[in-house]
Amino acid sequence: MKHLWAWIGFYLFCGVAQAGPQIGVGVVYDYLDGDKSTYMKRVFNGGTSTAFVKVNILEIVYNEDGSYQEVPLQNQASAVARDGLMASPARLIVPANGVQGTRLLFMGDRDKERYFRVRFVPVVPEAEDEFAISAQEREDYKKERVEAGVKVLAGYGTVFFVRPKDTRFDTVVDDNANRYLLRNKGNSVVVVDEFKDCAAKKENDCKPTTKHHIMTNRSFSFDKEAGREYRFTLIEGSEKKAVEIKG
Repeated sequence: MKHLWAWIGFYLFCGVAQAGPQIGVGVVYDYLDGDKSTYMKRVFNGGTSTAFVKVNILEIVYNEDGSYQEVPLQNQASAVARDGLMASPARLIVPANGVQGTRLLFMGDRDKERYFRVRFVPVVPEAEDEFAISAQEREDYKKERVEAGVKVLAGYGTVFFVRPKDTRFDTVVDDNANRYLLRNKGNSVVVVDEFKDCAAKKENDCKPTTKHHIMTNRSFSFDKEAGREYRFTLIEGSEKKAVEIKG
């Protein structure tokens, strides 16, 4: 899991930005509930020029040893036959200081939880990119970027969790004198949100706040230390529970 989350976030191309599109996608983890098949994801552009954004999707498939692969989806040319997640539209034109949305639609097997990486990649539009603009508009955009000195396009990668149709949560707690453990015996991911490890008598003496995803048949644990307190929110779907543990 550590390797998976290390790939999340934004990636830069070719230098330092001076002007141009600057997109944002909100949270980097999204969850599709078992009774839903579509999810609206919005892309914001806080930059000085229009953003042309491609939406690319790969499925994250885990191996028995915990490693994973990112694989292309099957039958991408046919939405009817496709098994997995698709974006509609997969090409977004987001004006400066504006917002556009793409609908993420899941089609296929939901007997078990599935995972997808959704990348939002700003590009300089080319003819083959299938953006709904004319050849002259493409050339004007390229010229504008050159004159503005734009050297960077920053994109974002997110992880999309598709919960099973019959979602079941079953989080087992093992709390002893020296160690605290949560084990996920359900069939969908459980989130340990805003995990804080702080000195009991010094509010500002805290380690960096973290977020953890506990997948099915996996666990999250930590060793207790005397004089420290541990706080987090346990999230099981729409249910949230505040937890506080003393060392």
